[in-house]
Amino acid sequence: QVQLVESGGGLVQAGGSLRLSCAVSGRTLDMYDMGWFRQAPGKEREFAAGISWSGVTDYADYVKGRFTISRDNAKNTVYLQMNSLKPEDTAVYYCAADRASPLYSHVNTKSDEYAYWGRGTQVTVSS
Repeated sequence: QVQLVESGGGLVQAGGSLRLSCAVSGRTLDMYDMGWFRQAPGKEREFAAGISWSGVTDYADYVKGRFTISRDNAKNTVYLQMNSLKPEDTAVYYCAADRASPLYSHVNTKSDEYAYWGRGTQVTVSS
């Protein structure tokens, strides 16, 4: 069983930065594709960024150039560096994981492609 615990959320002014962390336990991280999703009040959960087991990354258009996803397999941790934050980035951010296939190296962008989820961390960006 894989457990995911997010941290690093908080309140920040527009233009500021935050770094989210997702600590993975129960399995070694190198066998998993990882993603960050977010859900704003009254909206559906949406893909923000993902990284494959091999390090391939992909981003939603609305975070491209501002957010960076990375992974440290030795620390069993995935990060989401968020710069130039906007009020519309306010949401609960969720870390997700799915067992990778070594035959493929791609980023899952749909929530139903991930089997494991954390409980989320709140990010609030004030204007």
